[in-house]
Amino acid sequence: MHEPHSSDQLDYHVSRTLSDEPLQDQDDPLNLPYRQVTEDANMAEYTTETTMGEILKPIRSSSTGKMEDWKLVTFSIDDPENPKNWSKAYKWYCTMVVAFTCFVVAFSSSVITADIQGPAEQFGVSREVSLVVVTVFVIGFGVGPMVFAPLSEMVGRRIVYTSTLFLAVIFIIPCAVAPNIGTLIVCRAIDGIAFSAPMTLVGGTLSDMWKNEERGVPMAAFSASPFLGPAIGPLAGGFLADATNWKWLYWLQLILAFVAWVLITFTVPETYAPTLLKKRAMKLRKAENDPKYVTETELDSRPMGEKLRIFLFRPFQLLFLEPIVLFIALYMSVLYGLLYMFFVAYPVVYQSGKGWNAGSTGLMFIPLAIGVVMSAACAPFVNKHYLSLYPKYGGKPPAEARLIPMMFSCWFIPIGLFIFAWTSYPTVHWIGPAIGGWPVGFGFIFLYNSANNYLVDTYQHQAASALAAKTFLRSIWGASTVLFTEQMYNRLGYQWASSLLAFIALACCAIPFVFYFKGASIRRFSRYAFSDDEEKAEKI
Repeated sequence: MHEPHSSDQLDYHVSRTLSDEPLQDQDDPLNLPYRQVTEDANMAEYTTETTMGEILKPIRSSSTGKMEDWKLVTFSIDDPENPKNWSKAYKWYCTMVVAFTCFVVAFSSSVITADIQGPAEQFGVSREVSLVVVTVFVIGFGVGPMVFAPLSEMVGRRIVYTSTLFLAVIFIIPCAVAPNIGTLIVCRAIDGIAFSAPMTLVGGTLSDMWKNEERGVPMAAFSASPFLGPAIGPLAGGFLADATNWKWLYWLQLILAFVAWVLITFTVPETYAPTLLKKRAMKLRKAENDPKYVTETELDSRPMGEKLRIFLFRPFQLLFLEPIVLFIALYMSVLYGLLYMFFVAYPVVYQSGKGWNAGSTGLMFIPLAIGVVMSAACAPFVNKHYLSLYPKYGGKPPAEARLIPMMFSCWFIPIGLFIFAWTSYPTVHWIGPAIGGWPVGFGFIFLYNSANNYLVDTYQHQAASALAAKTFLRSIWGASTVLFTEQMYNRLGYQWASSLLAFIALACCAIPFVFYFKGASIRRFSRYAFSDDEEKAEKI
């Protein structure tokens, strides 16, 4: 179930640790290589610091028939190479670097929406074709994690960070100097896939460094980054496009992405414990001339065919065979699509309807950003409430307890949309639609965090695949929405187009309530859902 990855892995690590339930130190299920190793693997190797720096694991030799002790390499007590033992100052620095990287990626996804017309006019294509540039980038967010998540489990986080960010930086350049729309679309698609890797790894990196009792503050401070990026993108891009041209939207991305690549490459070391311990085992084998120094990923690795089956097919099995995964994924897809619809809807309402320029229109995203920040600031209250449930349930609240914040916050989305819809008349004051963005931004983090936590608690060792399924469906739908938003607003009118979205969001409010009351029954009949009597059985 390890996937410190999947573009929603970020969301999971943020949300899971914002509620910081009492877990054993380092016992983060998504930071363990469950998909890499067999059912009998000893995960204590990755979660325990030992005095000798090793754990003996007796295994019967196939050649001699005798029991032989293998030495599973661990971190030693207060080991300085264990990222959790780094100084708080350095951990905060690394946190800010990866948070900045995540912001840059999210920013890059939306900044070009500030001037969709520029490429359309220069290359002589329709706005719909110009919007494909946004679509292919977001599709990359869903496709990339399918590759980069398992790859990072095999080779570590750092090499995936550096190589994919470098690739993204390189392919921003032909976007800025593209001679035709085809070049722009292809390079933008490559950038979307490459940029998905940092989004996939960031949450896991933070979880690598911070102990459970320490994570609340850094995760709360960080959690707004992936949501602020899309809100700030149109704001900065609008003024830049007004002052220069659409090409500068890509040069700005290049500058920010290059800075992120330099910081990640040269100042943030490897943090993934299985990779660090594997390197230590290799050094010990050589230094001690003893082949018995190993890690579980070397000793009990799954066959490659089985790994590929789990990595590639399990997410789709869960998506189509598990009602919980399907409907939570659909709900999150609606929200993600709504976010990207806003990038088109705001220019329609303010530029087409009120005659504003791109810079002024970008300012209207500020309430949305404020809502995101305020939602992140409420994390301690969500944490306190969840912890208060422990005595009631004997220390093990059911997975459905994760849905309580969602049941509260789901109403903010349709409320914000209805406000946006019925204040979008050209003659109504500009502040009306802008205010509608606040409840939408406020609801986003609550909903995403609750959904991710619910999937993880429900599927445990299968959670990596469940999150991957949600990410894939979410990204495909979010990418598609920008292609028909303008037509929808032109055909239905500003008010009823936004109201249609509001009614869809309102209908989705039933999802957390259904699963809250019926989720336990559904899980009992599930092939993949986790249950206590199977706690020690790997169901992958």
